[in-house]
Amino acid sequence: MSSYIFNIISLLGGLALFLFGMDTMGKALERQAGGKLQTILAKMSSNVFKGFLLGMAVTAVIQSSSATTVMVVGFVNSGIMTLKQAVGVIMGSNIGTTVTSWILSLSGLEGSSFIVKIFKPSTLAPLIGIVGIVLFMFTKSEKKRGIGVIMLGFLALMTGMDIMGDSMEFLEDEPWFAQLMISFSNPIIGILFGALLTAMIQSSSASIGILQSLCLTGVVTYGAAIPIILGQNIGTCITAMMGAIGANRNARRTAMVHLLFNVVGVLLFSIVFYGLGLFIDWSFLNESASAWNIAVIHTIFNVGATAVLMPMNGLLVKLAYLFVPAEPVHQTPVLLDERLLATPAVAIQRAHDIAGKMGADAAEAMRLAMGLTVSFNADTMTKVLELEDNTDRYQDALGTYLVKLSEKRLSVADNRILNTMLYTVSDMERIGDHAVSIAKAALEIEEKKITFSDQAKAELEILRKAVTDVVDRTIAAYENFDVQRAIKVEPREQVVDSLVREIRSRHVRRLRDGRCSVEYGFVLEDMLTAYKRIADHCSNIAVEILQVAEGKLEAHEYLNALKAGELEESAAFSEQFARYKALYAFPEEE
Repeated sequence: MSSYIFNIISLLGGLALFLFGMDTMGKALERQAGGKLQTILAKMSSNVFKGFLLGMAVTAVIQSSSATTVMVVGFVNSGIMTLKQAVGVIMGSNIGTTVTSWILSLSGLEGSSFIVKIFKPSTLAPLIGIVGIVLFMFTKSEKKRGIGVIMLGFLALMTGMDIMGDSMEFLEDEPWFAQLMISFSNPIIGILFGALLTAMIQSSSASIGILQSLCLTGVVTYGAAIPIILGQNIGTCITAMMGAIGANRNARRTAMVHLLFNVVGVLLFSIVFYGLGLFIDWSFLNESASAWNIAVIHTIFNVGATAVLMPMNGLLVKLAYLFVPAEPVHQTPVLLDERLLATPAVAIQRAHDIAGKMGADAAEAMRLAMGLTVSFNADTMTKVLELEDNTDRYQDALGTYLVKLSEKRLSVADNRILNTMLYTVSDMERIGDHAVSIAKAALEIEEKKITFSDQAKAELEILRKAVTDVVDRTIAAYENFDVQRAIKVEPREQVVDSLVREIRSRHVRRLRDGRCSVEYGFVLEDMLTAYKRIADHCSNIAVEILQVAEGKLEAHEYLNALKAGELEESAAFSEQFARYKALYAFPEEE
């Protein structure tokens, strides 16, 4: 009795280490891939075949078809990906997940040659673990440390697999275990068991690993293994189905396509295989299956199901529409889907994309508002207000999302992006607010029929060009956190400040000489204040990209040191300021 207890403790410990290793390795692989996953999946899955290849590649990299599918559901819910694009990715993820079973099948390697011994997990895992711990503990590069974590995850995975296999050896002589395996030879019971096991641990890769460990007892036959593998493919759908709860219709249809693909695949395989079994004696079903055999069966099923169902992808979509019918009210895609938080690197990229759209809308609102001061148009005024509403909506969504993201484990690079966004989204939103202020000034000019002198018009045109230059440079730098572009923002902002001061001085002189009205002065001041503050917010954003995200000086300290000539870039700043000031010089006063 005591031996049973110790064997069970060892089994559970091995299972814990196995699941920990799989989780650690998968998440480390996700962090290494970073936000590229979103770009690859969303922009390159233009047709089913491309989506299939990408889904297969991404799943092979991150070692989790569940993670890929939940990501896809999130993308569809956010409007990044269409349902049609998602179908191919889902099919590819089913084949990509077979990579894990092939890695785990190394435990079944037999032979006495040096090459075989090297690749046996008992040798390979420690070697990889040694390299991993060296990279993790003795290097400063985040990328190398990340690779070290992947290797240590692999060590834990394979060690857990070995412990499970050793602890299950006693089952070989247990009659009840042999009877249990015989019961799983019943296709219905085996499929149900495989589905329930996978649904409980929410990982087909992990449940395949457990099955491969059981095979080391020599009691698991092909007849028992095949139904369990079929059931595992159905059970893995639970993660996507749970992830689709509360999502929009297309996202739920995506999860339904995943379920239908696997259920239909299992039904077709069962009908063909067990139907032929009525006429053909599948004698191998009573033979013991090895870990390698499990990998082969798993791969044959997934490749075969994909080959049959890929040409029928349109039918799967139609069935998904049948199970999840359309609603009379149009559902707006979610800007930032919380499902993506499960993959922080992808969530960061998505948040950055939304922040980029926010900046683009704020810049467009500003350009349109500036145009209104030259030629007023009511429709353009409405467009400015709509764009400003967009920036408010983006800020509200980003504020909550970024706080939740800050609680996740992020790479150093992603942490910098997160911090920069946290500090700058309010500046982006304020640019939109000041665009509305300019538009309102333009409305006042139109309603009160205020006219500017030719010289004032020329001065304001130069100022508008300078402000547009600052904003365009800032948005371009923000899209990719481009340090070289960000460096050029501050001298331009200083030029805008200089132009604003000069226009105010010239207005006072014209007012004193009786060549300008007080009423004109009020609306001019509103515009100048808005222009200056837009440039100030651009400066804030650029400084965050340059300094705060790198963990150096605070923004205020940086600007003071830059202007005082205390930094390496101070000389370049002075040179650029002089050049831009000459570029945007005013004509001589009359």
